[in-house]
Amino acid sequence: MKFSRRDWLRSASLAGGFALLSGTNSFASLTEEEIKKFNPRPLNTPVRLGSNENPYGPSQKVRKAMQDGFDLGCRYPWAYNSELQKMIAEREGVTPDHIVLVAGSTEGLKVAGITFAGPGDEIISGLPTFLSMMTYAEIWGASINWVPLDKDLNYDLPEIEKRVSQKTKLVFLCNPNNPTGKLLPANQVLDFCETVSKKTMVFSDEAYCDYIEDKNYPSMVKLVKEGKNVIVSKTLSKVYGLAGIRLGYMVARPDIAKKLSDRVVANTNIMAIEAGKAAWKDDEFYQFSLKKNLECRKLIEKTLDELKLTYLPSQANFVFFHANRDVKELASQMAAKGIIVGRPFPPLNDWCRVSTGTVEEVQMFNAALREILS
Repeated sequence: MKFSRRDWLRSASLAGGFALLSGTNSFASLTEEEIKKFNPRPLNTPVRLGSNENPYGPSQKVRKAMQDGFDLGCRYPWAYNSELQKMIAEREGVTPDHIVLVAGSTEGLKVAGITFAGPGDEIISGLPTFLSMMTYAEIWGASINWVPLDKDLNYDLPEIEKRVSQKTKLVFLCNPNNPTGKLLPANQVLDFCETVSKKTMVFSDEAYCDYIEDKNYPSMVKLVKEGKNVIVSKTLSKVYGLAGIRLGYMVARPDIAKKLSDRVVANTNIMAIEAGKAAWKDDEFYQFSLKKNLECRKLIEKTLDELKLTYLPSQANFVFFHANRDVKELASQMAAKGIIVGRPFPPLNDWCRVSTGTVEEVQMFNAALREILS
């Protein structure tokens, strides 16, 4: 979609100016030093708030590590994986043979789905949720037993547990869930995963775990350490700002990890490994990302409160709100103003997911939403 200078100026005025057209710093909310260190994405149209990307990164430290790693670009990456595996394993409190590196956590989801559920088998999952595992497994002959979210738009864990049968080869959880952003109660999800893992494999997608505000909230890695039939997936795409680099990992009991590793198709590469090692050490960027995400999430929630629109309490880098209209209609209206929001998530077709962007991007979204609903 192309925009004229008049369209661009109009979008800028909706956002209240923000020094968008004044001087070299388009990000009035950041210092020059922050811009250099944390690399905000360029402020231009369309403003992409539909894919839950971190609007910052790769950080200055990560970019330098990738540049320094170019001399290794002629090498296969296998010999260089171990250092990153050790770093991840140490933080997760497991040995390196528990860690499976993949080119983005989506690859891990797909690999797990086809490893444990083949033709005639089933995967049980809530709906709506992140679909990559299930849609890929269906291609290879597995069936999906969809369980609608409950009245509070949480995973209906009792119903999922009730449906587990001999046919069930894997149960999928996304926690916090995408698209709702909601987090399951800690004790409830721990009890559920421990109980169900005695009957079948449990997959816990924890792509958004870094955004959880309760620092004592348990990862299901706790159950992996206890030897349960549990696989945990995490990613460096979100808070580390590496969505385009493609680096994620799974944590599982060593025999399960070996089975998954043998089936990985999209392996990591040298640049991703160097990026991951640098990102893992860059606590300054990590904390900055969390701080800016919370700031922008609160800006979105404030506008939704003013517009009297219902939204769910998010523990992620997006907000899911009740738009009171077909989200395709709203998305089209937002696109006309140069802003992209999330796709429909059936059956919640009148709910909209909007990602947190930079402060300037979020204020442009807020202004456009007010104008559309006025």
